Amino acid sequence: MSDAPSLEPTFQQAMEITAQWLALWENGELSDEVMADRVGELVASRDGARGFFVVSLAGDSPLMDRLPDPVVMALRQAGAGVVDLSARNLAMSTAMVLHHQRSADDAQQAGSERVQTRCTELLRLLEPEAVKERLEILLEATDGRGEDVAFLDRWGYDAEQKAAIADAVLAVAEG
Repeated sequence: MSDAPSLEPTFQQAMEITAQWLALWENGELSDEVMADRVGELVASRDGARGFFVVSLAGDSPLMDRLPDPVVMALRQAGAGVVDLSARNLAMSTAMVLHHQRSADDAQQAGSERVQTRCTELLRLLEPEAVKERLEILLEATDGRGEDVAFLDRWGYDAEQKAAIADAVLAVAEG
């Protein structure tokens, strides 16, 4: 580790960096290990992690569909921030599946379902106790209690969406 100050990327920079790395990784120009090192550095900051997940969860890259072990380890080592964002992304994508279903937007619904599946699988790979604690807070909020109530309310999710989020949370444990 050098003594130089680490420059945390902005959300926008993190999205751009992630897109570049994913393309290199897909083309075999970045090994799983190098990808893991870079992802680990990026997800160490909140904006870096947000940018990484926006691109990797919603994009066409197969990275999140077949996560290499070194990348899984880097995400696990990043700790609570990655668990938190993964849980929030699970909630948001689940609610959006219903939203798109209601507006008969099959393409957008399929995209949200893919993000939901990727989040479910990722949460199953992260540190189990941290995931359990985070998902319990989210589950509690779907019933109108606890820390995540404001998060769900901010997005204006209705009762049906909250019920779907609760089902998605429970499905993580069934994996």
